[in-house]
Amino acid sequence: MVSNQRKKSRDKARAARTGASRASAATGNVHRHDPVPDMSILHGLPHSAGNRLNLDFAGRLVAAARSGCGPCQTSLMSKIVQRHRATLAALAGAVYGLELNAGAQHSPSVSAATRSWSPLARSAAESGDGTAAFAAVAQMDETQAAELLDDALTHWAAAGAGPDVLQYLDLTTDLDPQESATKWADGTEPGSTPAGRAGLPSDPDGVPAYAVMLATTHMPDGRPLPMLILECETAGAGLADLARRANWQAWDGSRLPEPDGEWRLRVDIATRSLECLAQVDPDGYDVLPHLWDASETVALPDAFWDLLDRAQHVLVVGPVKDGEDQDAFQRAADAGELLAVVARVRFL
Repeated sequence: MVSNQRKKSRDKARAARTGASRASAATGNVHRHDPVPDMSILHGLPHSAGNRLNLDFAGRLVAAARSGCGPCQTSLMSKIVQRHRATLAALAGAVYGLELNAGAQHSPSVSAATRSWSPLARSAAESGDGTAAFAAVAQMDETQAAELLDDALTHWAAAGAGPDVLQYLDLTTDLDPQESATKWADGTEPGSTPAGRAGLPSDPDGVPAYAVMLATTHMPDGRPLPMLILECETAGAGLADLARRANWQAWDGSRLPEPDGEWRLRVDIATRSLECLAQVDPDGYDVLPHLWDASETVALPDAFWDLLDRAQHVLVVGPVKDGEDQDAFQRAADAGELLAVVARVRFL
């Protein structure tokens, strides 16, 4: 009987350590989802207000989410909600502290708990003081805390889930006119119909044309990565054209392609704007015509510019036939009609 009690104690301890259910721990069938990301970046965030973090649980949870393992997610989320609110605050703060996700407080796609907490996350990121953000998480009931964690986990899982979880820049945020978060890099204002989108005109000079949309995703270690989505601008643009002109990998959102030094996104430092997406040959000369050229100068939002500066690489994905319909991206991925490359960013 003493031996049996000790075994139960060991099983309980193992379940607590691994996040597995008690039955799983007792049989030794503890799931592992590799790779488990390095979560040390959470230590640099203010949202836990200096409280102790459980990076092991955080890493296992993110890995389980990227693997799509429901039982492990449920088990780990329950333990984090019940016992590790500082870890929860850090995981959520890494997402909602980003300026790119400032629009979450108005988004109907997240829970009420996330909408009310996200301004505290932004404030903590800006001031470096996470006292209020952590206090709010600590005071949430378990349902609210679980909703916040679930919303944040959707972002963390982006590197291993479908493209529906990619985070688009919020276009409704009031910004300084000089920082207008224009959706289209060809100079068209949000909400308008860019030239050529109605009916897709013929290709100028016989060369299919594309527009670009700004987005962001996450690398396997959780760090954000800037992203460009190519949308068909003219009738000849599409999967066949892109496959002919670009040696990109087929992409379904499940993993990032390897960086390809042949592809360069050139950006202008003086105007903080995109210039072109170009392929270079082995001698370093541009392959003409460029896949995409900016038709006019449009300053990037500060947050996206800073992300380009930090990452020095960008994920480029396409083609999408109707960028106004966010579901079009998911449909294209499901149909196997997307190609992708990780290109270098060159500052000029």
